[in-house]
Amino acid sequence: EISEKLEELEGWQVSEGKLTKQFEFTDFAQALGWMVQIGVHADKMNHHPDWSNTYNKVNVELLTHDLDALSTLDVALARKMNELH
Repeated sequence: EISEKLEELEGWQVSEGKLTKQFEFTDFAQALGWMVQIGVHADKMNHHPDWSNTYNKVNVELLTHDLDALSTLDVALARKMNELH
């Protein structure tokens, strides 16, 4: 079921058991603003990404830590990230 949903997630790939993607923005302010937006959604979901920011790039890794595997929560958060990018 998860693998079927992954096909719908543009730009995402599975690496070392995690969903990964690099998002690129025009500048730091835009990247940071996006991270704040996503942070609000992630907090409501109680599902928080592992991510890092360098200037206009945000590298994201998603994994459901309680399961130590990918779940529908990861897919939902990845979908929201794509939607708001």
